[in-house]
Amino acid sequence: MRHRVAKKHLSRTASHLNAMRRNMAQSLIEHGQVETTLPKARETRRFVEKLITVARKGTIDARRRVESMLRDRAIIDAEHQEKYDQMTDAQRHKVMFARSGRRHRTGAVPASYNKNKIPFVAQSVIHKLMTEIAPNYKDRPGGYTRIIRTAKRRIGDNGEVAILQLVDPNEQPATGGKKKSVGLRRERINARIAYLEGKKPRRKAGAKSSAAPRKVETSDDAGRSGDEA
Repeated sequence: MRHRVAKKHLSRTASHLNAMRRNMAQSLIEHGQVETTLPKARETRRFVEKLITVARKGTIDARRRVESMLRDRAIIDAEHQEKYDQMTDAQRHKVMFARSGRRHRTGAVPASYNKNKIPFVAQSVIHKLMTEIAPNYKDRPGGYTRIIRTAKRRIGDNGEVAILQLVDPNEQPATGGKKKSVGLRRERINARIAYLEGKKPRRKAGAKSSAAPRKVETSDDAGRSGDEA
């Protein structure tokens, strides 16, 4: 039985689902956007929103929580991707496994490496999240990602394809939304509350309206007007 389980299984086991969410979240942090099916994008979005909320604190405890949820992996920055593709396998191994920083991969070249041979090293996805992405959303009350539905369909199962991307930090969050319809009973309750608070006078039962009643012309009136003419 599903006892208060909010997430969807997506026809996967628990370990497979967690690995899929972590992998997609790491790719989103590395590249800024990912293209996947709509159900996967919705499930990953909830996971990434929680990650960024925890990482915004910037404390050691927050980093440990992010590591337990997301795990870690080495990534290459977009500006170094072209150079990395042109390297040999031995050079790529040094780039990916160079230990930069005391505990975390900061992306800085260690002093023991010759800069002419190894111009850059990989950094960790958690370090990028904690130092580059999360601080940009420090004053934003949620809504760090968006889902863009596309007209594409995945070959094979015709699944709807969507784009999950990080929102520009300078973009103002959307205010308001769809106004929910209020029932008649709720309108009466709100009117009574407004009357008790003195914000709106209450209309007495059976009170006549101040507007003059509209006279409806009958068949007798029409005949009289015709005789007078």
